[in-house]
Amino acid sequence: MPPVLRLLRPHQWVKNLLLMVPLVLAHVLDEWTRVADVIVAILGFSLCASAVYVVNDLVDVESDRAHPTKHRRPLAAGTVAAPLAKILAFVLVVSGLALGYAVSMSTLAWMGLYVVVTSLYSFWLKRLVIVDVVVLSGLYTLRLAAGAAAADVSMSGWLATFSLFFFTSLAFLKRYVELRDTVEREGRVIAGRGYHVGDAVFVAVTGVALGFLAVLVFTLYLQSHDVRVLYTHPDVLWFVIPLVIYWVSRTWLVAWRGTMHDDPIVFAMRDIPSYVVFGLTAVILYVATL
Repeated sequence: MPPVLRLLRPHQWVKNLLLMVPLVLAHVLDEWTRVADVIVAILGFSLCASAVYVVNDLVDVESDRAHPTKHRRPLAAGTVAAPLAKILAFVLVVSGLALGYAVSMSTLAWMGLYVVVTSLYSFWLKRLVIVDVVVLSGLYTLRLAAGAAAADVSMSGWLATFSLFFFTSLAFLKRYVELRDTVEREGRVIAGRGYHVGDAVFVAVTGVALGFLAVLVFTLYLQSHDVRVLYTHPDVLWFVIPLVIYWVSRTWLVAWRGTMHDDPIVFAMRDIPSYVVFGLTAVILYVATL
């Protein structure tokens, strides 16, 4: 892959598929205007995300050069010049925001907030212990809200609560993997972060607990009136619970054993059991609507 393209991290665009979730859960996939708007919003978010990744690499270039794997990133390795990266970041963010504006003003507002928060994260927030993981999880939930705005559907409070617990668990997972890597390199502090190697157990315990709190929220949702309005056979959704428990438990076990990619989303993209879980969940959701 060319260095400039690697700088954009296109594999990370998969995270923006979260914008489709409110559309799917609202059961309006047959309304093509809404679908088209969400697709345009996904493209806009992807361009903005790449712009932020470029800015992040510009900020982190020195710490990346000291990292065992991140030193291969184009800016850290010197295969892409910093002036070119700055121009590229500007073009990407302007193009992304233009796509957001083309969808709706509310979509543009969410996209603008995403750019502001991620920029603050790159320059400052990622160095604040605990604050960093809360911000990361909030950015995932922000994508859901943006997807709801693009599709012009309401976002359930249940979905917002579940996503905050679930994605905070994944954010702690990301930090735990970085802490393990630091221990293996006989370091004491994660480069560019505020975590010490002694925080690893706390990070793991907190992350696992939050993952299972997300399961609890989903369980409570299945007993609410809301689920009976949207699904013909809501009891079928109970089969999703063991799948989520399995995925959360297995993902943390893989991290505990030291074989997790430093980004759990990238890990899931390459993990066959994850695809099986996602596929079975999709089938259960479909059956519940019949």
